[in-house]
Amino acid sequence: MQPKWDYSIKIKDCFYTHNINVDVAKKRKGKHKMNISEINDKLNNGKEYEWFRNHDRNKDIILLGLGGSHAYGTNNENSDLDIRGIATNKPNDILLGRDFETVINKETDTVIYSLRKIVSLLKTCNPNTIELLGLKPEHYLFLNDYGKMLLDNKNLFLSKICISSFGGYANAQLRRLSNKSIRDTEQSKREEYILKSIEHAKFNFSEKFDEYEFDLYIDKSDKEDFDTEIFVDVNVTHKPFRDFFKFLNENHSVITSYDKIGKRNKNAFLHDKIGKHMMHLVRLYLMCFDILEKGEIITYREKDHDFLMSIRNGEYIDKNNEVKEEFFKIVDDYETKLQILSLTTKLPDKPNYDKIDEMLLNIYEDLLKNKRRNNES
Repeated sequence: MQPKWDYSIKIKDCFYTHNINVDVAKKRKGKHKMNISEINDKLNNGKEYEWFRNHDRNKDIILLGLGGSHAYGTNNENSDLDIRGIATNKPNDILLGRDFETVINKETDTVIYSLRKIVSLLKTCNPNTIELLGLKPEHYLFLNDYGKMLLDNKNLFLSKICISSFGGYANAQLRRLSNKSIRDTEQSKREEYILKSIEHAKFNFSEKFDEYEFDLYIDKSDKEDFDTEIFVDVNVTHKPFRDFFKFLNENHSVITSYDKIGKRNKNAFLHDKIGKHMMHLVRLYLMCFDILEKGEIITYREKDHDFLMSIRNGEYIDKNNEVKEEFFKIVDDYETKLQILSLTTKLPDKPNYDKIDEMLLNIYEDLLKNKRRNNES
């Protein structure tokens, strides 16, 4: 059966209520963890979401769901509400190849991706977008037939590329922990952390330039303050210098981020944000393991909830506000597991691009047919 689409539909008419009536007057005073019914009420009636209900893209939405800590199950009474969605382009824009890409409202932490934009991100197994395909059923606030089609075909986007995309994001979180704990870690150990981050960047680079040959390794150093350091053997001939220089710059930024504490990390400790960074670092690894081992996207971390919340609440931060060595041992173990799974996973090297494009074409063709049918009637 072909999907049906009502172009007159309003966002406020789309939210699932789960048969729960909200009496706003009876809400508890003070901060508390919001439930789905309260979230729906906020989206439908809250003044801060008036822009959303009246936005030109509201009737083009095919999927709307929770993001951030509410989606992971790690939210608390202070957690912001993040909303993520996907919308199709207008029929004329589809025919002319135009794309709005994203609608972003920083005040409400809301991001709506165009279908074309999110498909391009999903092909790279981008952690911030692939998680939208693995929410709990009740965390989808709106879903039409096109959105369901995307969820039904989410396996098309899963590939070994997740090793570098999730690993890269995880290492970005690790770099945010560049505080005294990392600086005081044994120099050779710190060099291993840096190498792992660079290797993830190298994976993305070599995916684009397969003919480039890089060999990164750690060896003894002649420098006074180093026991070991990272070396590179590279074979590059007749390649665009700007592209190569960009790659070197990206890797240099990885090194410099480890070499400084930075005001941001000091402030993060003062505002209890380091625990949150640590939790997300672990969560990214756990999500990647599920993808590699089971071929599943599990955004809501129910089984890991207590462990993740213990990290967020500071169990691995000592009385001096420094990350405990025990936490870095966990990260090392996870990195080892990631490398093992990269060799044993049954996932393909790349997504099924042909099937993805076919699905996208089917959605666009049906949208245009419905548009013509509505105009004729």
